[in-house]
Order: sequence, then C-alpha cells, then structure tokens
Amino acid sequence: MKTYETEIEIDAPIDVVWHALTVQMPQTPEPFGILRIEGEIAYNARIKLWSEIVPNRAFSLKVETLDGPSKMVWRGGMPLGLFTGTRTFTLTSNSGATRFHMCEIFTGPMSNMITKSMPDLTPSFVKFAQALKLKAETQ
Repeated sequence: MKTYETEIEIDAPIDVVWHALTVQMPQTPEPFGILRIEGEIAYNARIKLWSEIVPNRAFSLKVETLDGPSKMVWRGGMPLGLFTGTRTFTLTSNSGATRFHMCEIFTGPMSNMITKSMPDLTPSFVKFAQALKLKAETQ
C-alpha cells in the first residue's frame, strides 16, 4: 500500500475553502496541477481528470463522499479492485482558519507493481494545497 499526503493551514473560513475546492478548482484547475476536469463534483458523480503528471491519460473517478464542508472522497482504478486509488480531502475548522489535508492511498493486488512505475506525487500534492490556499485566501 502506497500513500501520499499533504496538509496546509489556510487563513480562510471552512465554507470559503470548501467552495474553492468543489466549485472554483473544477472551473480553473490549472493552478492545482490539473489540466482539466470533466463532470460535476457531486455525490456519486463520475468525473474525468487530466493531470500535469500524466497529461495524455484521463483518470476516471467517482465522487464517493461529498460531505460539505468537511470531507470529499474520490476513488478510481482497475476493475475487480486490482488497483485502486482513493483520494480523501479533509477540511477542519481552526479558529476562523481551515486545516486542509489531502491523502491518496493506493491498494489492490497490483498496487506494488503499479506504484513502482509512478512518479513521486508529493510535489503535485504540495502544488494542489498551495493553489487551494491562494484561491481561498484571495477571495
């Protein structure tokens, strides 16, 4: 099982950060390291995401949890659970500010083999968190 995560303090109320994450990020995804997103961020919705890391490949994801303004979960991968990526976005209110945490866990029988060929996602995660911070704090 491989895990990537990042965390950042954002000087904005949780509702503002949630809006930046679920509404503004899909509208202007480039600063987040995402080339484009197709589909609506809604509970049980399917979205397609193109990342700067692998620009020629669309990732098909399902929005499994949308519990605003505190938690969102995206899941995608191969059939039969052979390889699954689960990305969890968590927002926690902190005295008028917001603590943002993003974590992705890769599981399944093929996860070791596939994650060995993947680039390090840490810089991408940091870029996403910093973009969210900038977007929320400049509203």
